[in-house]
Amino acid sequence: MSASIKQAADIIRSGGLVAFPTETVYGLGANALDSLAAAKIFELKERPAFDPLIVHIADPEEINGLAVIRPGLAQNIKALAAKFWPGPLTIVLPKKASVPDIVTAGLSTVGLRVPDNKIALELIRQSGCPLAAPSANKFGRLSPTTAEHVRQQLPELECILDGGSAKIGLESTVIALPKDGFAILRQGAITAEDLAKILPVSRQPVKNNGLASPGLLRSHYSPGKPLYLLGAEPPLDKSRTGCLVLQKAPAGFARTEALSPQGDLRAAAANLFSALHRLEADRAVEYIVAEPVPEEGIGLAIMDKLRKASFRWK
Repeated sequence: MSASIKQAADIIRSGGLVAFPTETVYGLGANALDSLAAAKIFELKERPAFDPLIVHIADPEEINGLAVIRPGLAQNIKALAAKFWPGPLTIVLPKKASVPDIVTAGLSTVGLRVPDNKIALELIRQSGCPLAAPSANKFGRLSPTTAEHVRQQLPELECILDGGSAKIGLESTVIALPKDGFAILRQGAITAEDLAKILPVSRQPVKNNGLASPGLLRSHYSPGKPLYLLGAEPPLDKSRTGCLVLQKAPAGFARTEALSPQGDLRAAAANLFSALHRLEADRAVEYIVAEPVPEEGIGLAIMDKLRKASFRWK
């Protein structure tokens, strides 16, 4: 059902789950300080316990209750927050004991971000707690960018806040902060070039005993139909194949989805998961081929998603 923010906040406070919009994708939220509530996320998504959850907050000051800020790091966090929060940037920091181990998959670090969505921010405020929230889908499947995508994958979920289509359409960029700058753990809408205007790129290897960020598995974001990256002419029957392209739609395929007729990579990123959902739902499509996009700027994040979506079908 659709619900009001007040109803959703009541559910969160009582230990339940709520799907809500962000600027990236729809999240499946629970009280991040309640280990039993967080466990329900893993159960509903069928998510492995070794894959950590990102924690959403409404104000950068809330970091202080969740993360340990080592000497010299506060100014870097402040600079990043001033530039990119609210927005699609997750910062991984050493966690405080207040964050349950199940949220961080047993890691000593926690990923934090302030979402750029009025509904999400108001839900966090009215709930009175940070929200642990991965994407609101079954684990490994296509990320949801509309409320309907959530309903299709999680029909048993009782509370969904409908905020229309996500404006960015890709998960947040995830970074760690070694002493000498930043290191990207997961590509997203905020690029290395964007971040380098604030901090230098770290030369230190990121150390973590496990997955330091969600979205690092080799297979992820997969539609329910075989997806292949297009190198040359696909060895498939075109009349049964859907084609995902950046601009120009080739002839002969059962269905073609052009991500941006103008070749705009940011528009392509915003349309990526919706286009894959349409190809997945089309009964005339048995296979999907995807044209690579230029690996520059946000194109790096698009290709990361497409490679992970195709991996399970190799």
